Amino acid sequence: MTADGDGPSIAVVGFLGDEYFGRAAAAALRTADVVMGIGRLLDALPADVGGKRIELAGPLAETLELAAERRALGERVCLLASGDPGFFGIVRVASARFGAEALEIHPAPSSAATAFARTGLHWDDAVVVSAHGRPLAAAVEAVLPQPKVAVLTAPDQPPEALGRALLDAGCGPRRVTVCARLGHDDETVTRTDLEGLAAGSFPPLAVVVLQAPAALDEPGGPTLAWGRPDDRYAHRAGMITKAEVRAVALGKLALPGAGVLWDVGAGSGSVAVECSRLAPGLRVFAVERRPDDVERLRENATGTGVIVVEGEAPDVLVGLPDPDRVFLGGGGLNVLESVLDRLRPGGLVVATYAALDRAVAAATRLGHMVQVAVSRGVPLGGSGALRLAAENPVFVCWGPAPESDPDSTGQERPPEPWA
Repeated sequence: MTADGDGPSIAVVGFLGDEYFGRAAAAALRTADVVMGIGRLLDALPADVGGKRIELAGPLAETLELAAERRALGERVCLLASGDPGFFGIVRVASARFGAEALEIHPAPSSAATAFARTGLHWDDAVVVSAHGRPLAAAVEAVLPQPKVAVLTAPDQPPEALGRALLDAGCGPRRVTVCARLGHDDETVTRTDLEGLAAGSFPPLAVVVLQAPAALDEPGGPTLAWGRPDDRYAHRAGMITKAEVRAVALGKLALPGAGVLWDVGAGSGSVAVECSRLAPGLRVFAVERRPDDVERLRENATGTGVIVVEGEAPDVLVGLPDPDRVFLGGGGLNVLESVLDRLRPGGLVVATYAALDRAVAAATRLGHMVQVAVSRGVPLGGSGALRLAAENPVFVCWGPAPESDPDSTGQERPPEPWA
């Protein structure tokens, strides 16, 4: 078929390992006058492909110019590619060189599709990013806020470099699958975590699939919900940040997409668990001193990215990475001061108190306070009527405020985005 006055169409045939896919791809190979590709793909051609074989080793621009020369002579040119050539492949530059109408594309399964198949996951909700000829920082930025991402790595940016960059960026826990040599006899599929990815040694050309644990374990997929019912968590005789107070506290935390969060005095861990589910890019540390509460906390955190730390604050905080957000479930002002000393620039602390004197002292330090008073509807006898049963009021304090803006007099005033 002739696409335009420059010659016949150029066929682009994708391979997965040593296999091409479909009758149309087979016809393109067998009717080609010239077949161009790297040695591995030329070696995979069936014996009845009779066109002249040209092994490519130079820059892609040279390949396209050679294809243009042979096409101008009226020859049918077939370019061999790996996987789906339209997926981070040769089609992008070939269509720019010849025009999309000049190409006949016969894809094989892409490396990303094959990698997700190896993990047993659907990927219609995944983000895919390439590190080939692109800054690794772009891949890191894609991974941090997303629950499911595939990264195509490169010789100069191998999987372990990606792992180190993600840890340096404060990425929360991820389930990691490194897929290399897909479709070949020596294919490898390695399951690990971020620490294992950073410390490992992998084939540089790979697909790294990263999944936030909470996104996998949420029935029916992740949901944007917070202030979940208290009975969703194991707790000690009602010692839990109540659902309504928890909803307010989570709003005041203004969770970022990535970074480090501490839940100090975590108790049941309800705040830490919901933070991890809402922002899977966060590394969430839940700190608790009571051994019995720690056991309940571990149970509640199962299937999330929450890291449980047993010990007494502030001493146990020494070994943790500096936080961007901190939730304090009460405690003395010495713990608050220790947290503020470690808080990263632009960070935020939210603390809850039952006692007014402690709340006032914390609000003086942090700058903001609100009282949350909740009355729950409970059955009144057997009539079906309800009465209101008041919960003890809780004081929520938060700060430091973000950078302030000058008011109309030129003086700075603290903004109140969470008020």
